[in-house]
Amino acid sequence: MKKTALLRVKSGSLAVVVAAALGIAHAQQTGAQIQNAQTGAGSQVVVGGQVPDEATRVSVLNALAKVYGVSNVVDRIEVVGSIATPPNWAVNVGKLLTPDLQQIHKGQLQVSGTQLVVNGEVANEAVRQKLLSDMATSLNPTYTIRNNLQVPAAGSQQQVDQAIANRTIEFETGSAMLTVQGRQVLDAVVPVLAGMGDRKLSLVGHTDNSGDRRLNLTLSQARADAVKGYLVGKGIDPNRISATGVGPDQPVASNDSADGRAKNRRIDFRVGDR
Repeated sequence: MKKTALLRVKSGSLAVVVAAALGIAHAQQTGAQIQNAQTGAGSQVVVGGQVPDEATRVSVLNALAKVYGVSNVVDRIEVVGSIATPPNWAVNVGKLLTPDLQQIHKGQLQVSGTQLVVNGEVANEAVRQKLLSDMATSLNPTYTIRNNLQVPAAGSQQQVDQAIANRTIEFETGSAMLTVQGRQVLDAVVPVLAGMGDRKLSLVGHTDNSGDRRLNLTLSQARADAVKGYLVGKGIDPNRISATGVGPDQPVASNDSADGRAKNRRIDFRVGDR
């Protein structure tokens, strides 16, 4: 039985605190990992694994050289004539080695047969979606892609804030039942949360100071729980979400006016680390 071609690429960058990493692999079996490398000049790419012939090796190296520069590509590819590749494997790999990959940080792209898994961090949700769309478009339909790209926490918070766009998550008066408008706001947040990978989300429910404080604490908790339940129902992992109610204790405006009280009745979304 012939072995399957294996190719791995890792890149390092001094531009980020933790070295940016990009990997490409084609294998059913596990291969040795090649560690990131860095140079004072910037990004260095180490590529290794097994390919079936010299032509494939050269095509991969040339593609990487166009993206990162010849001097930054370290060749550790082994040519093994007895290994097998799917049809047009080298061509398809070449389609993935584009300058767009420099937008992925701390990540890895793995190709196992016709199954791709893309991990890493990107600047925002728009970049995340475009990268995966371009990859899917460039490959034939037999390839499938699992998108594990994430937006870093700071960017994730901004994305969530933009999705909410200063709108209020509305509830029925005196209850924890979401209104139609409240559900519409949450529907806009769901795809952003889905793109955050395994980052945590804290939901904090607030009320104004009208009425009994203990009842307000209970209501704020129930409303935070209701938001969590709605997000979970839309496919967000419940283990990523915490829900807390603090009642009237953390106002953002004066409770002396109707407008101030309306601002204090809210659900805060706080994006954290993994």
